[in-house]
Amino acid sequence: MADRSGKKLPLLTSHGKTIDIQLADTDILFMRRFCENPGGKPVLMIHGAIEDSHIFYSESGRGLALYLAKQGFDIYVADFRGHGGSRPAISRKSRYGQHEMICEDFPAMLQAVQKERDNIPVSVVAHSWGGVIVSSSLARFPEIRDTVSTLVYFGSKRVVQARNIQKFLKIDLMWKLVGATLCRLYGYLPARRFSMGADNETLGYFRESRHWIRPGDWIDPRDSFNYTTAAAETLFPHTLFIAGAGDKCLGYPGDVRSFMDEHGPDQPFRFLLLSRENGNLLDYDHIDMLVGENAVRDHFPQVAHWLLNPVP
Repeated sequence: MADRSGKKLPLLTSHGKTIDIQLADTDILFMRRFCENPGGKPVLMIHGAIEDSHIFYSESGRGLALYLAKQGFDIYVADFRGHGGSRPAISRKSRYGQHEMICEDFPAMLQAVQKERDNIPVSVVAHSWGGVIVSSSLARFPEIRDTVSTLVYFGSKRVVQARNIQKFLKIDLMWKLVGATLCRLYGYLPARRFSMGADNETLGYFRESRHWIRPGDWIDPRDSFNYTTAAAETLFPHTLFIAGAGDKCLGYPGDVRSFMDEHGPDQPFRFLLLSRENGNLLDYDHIDMLVGENAVRDHFPQVAHWLLNPVP
């Protein structure tokens, strides 16, 4: 198995494997399993925008995926279409976007894990925009809700309402202005080439997600499906929303709380702010909450405990 650059991926242990998920004649999702306890609680990990599943693990052995695997969980990390090890890589020929992630990619990932684990309900851990995709899919498709037992969202928000210099630089300037210009020039967002993120995004994704980051209704720009209405009629699984006090834009705590509220009242949700004031080692930012070297001895144990004992 090799990644998009042709670099050979390292082999997993005897307790793990790689999984290809066929979506269409030419589209294959890549999933990687980390498992030291085949009977452990299954956990599916979903990455966010302009990144891939490496937000959850490194080849050197760090990350939440490998930490949880060592704690006895059965971990599955997946790449959305065109990202990471999925193939083919994103290009100007890519004709899919956020709508396909919600309606096809995430349900297929869930089905693949259930196939591996004989239909046992799956916990889902998502970072950033990955949480928006997951909640949208669960709101839209009642038939898959029973397959998910719990959710953990790291820095997940839909609308960006923070008002500070980071929001201006990262959203108003880089995402809206520079991103739109690059999409016009290349036919997709070459985020990796221009150091905007760890992976690229399609033109369709860029256009569709841009509708949602500004204040407004949670409505699918492709077919006008109303996620706000659907979410209000949905009882979501127990969910832990995590925000970092040092995240001033991409997962600003106020925006994470607003995303919680969009799911409707009386949901079994809990909010956790990673901050020195709350006893954490750092005021974590959007990326450090998952890749920071302090996380493994700070809040990772709390996440592992919550996955086994979810309480609102």
